[in-house]
Amino acid sequence: MAPKGKVGTKGKKQIHEENKETLSFYLRIILGATVLYGAITLGVFYQSSTFWSWVTLVFSGVIYAVAYRSMRGMAHATFSEDGSLVDGGIDLNMEQGMAEHLKDVVLLTAIVQVLSCFSLYIWYFWMLAPGRALYLLWVNVLGPWFSTESSSAAPQEQNEKRQRRQERRQMKRF
Repeated sequence: MAPKGKVGTKGKKQIHEENKETLSFYLRIILGATVLYGAITLGVFYQSSTFWSWVTLVFSGVIYAVAYRSMRGMAHATFSEDGSLVDGGIDLNMEQGMAEHLKDVVLLTAIVQVLSCFSLYIWYFWMLAPGRALYLLWVNVLGPWFSTESSSAAPQEQNEKRQRRQERRQMKRF
């Protein structure tokens, strides 16, 4: 059963604590996937590892670094001189935020990286990330921009309606 009433808001301290937990969780995912990939692909199957095994390791490392640093920058807390929390940073667990997309990229990269221990063709699934980015770009920016009607048509229509209304009022007076 859904709770009734207004949705509760989080305080600065709670946001700060949850952000620390979220960052440590995703750091563990990043390190776990990278160590597992390195141990299996570059350790156990070293003889069959290719140049592309190293390229995908570097690629995933760059993706992880950019996403994690962005999340850490969003969650950066500000403290006053006496040590009290002034700002807890942006809530990383907020729905429909940029942090949600960054977390999705980290999870997609980790899943693809671990599964690619068996076949490098799994990396083609990473194309889901740019596909999703293009979809969000179309839905949120380009689609509404292309589908809006010209702004001059709406005011003209309103002016015509006003003029007809005024004419009817004048006709009623006479």
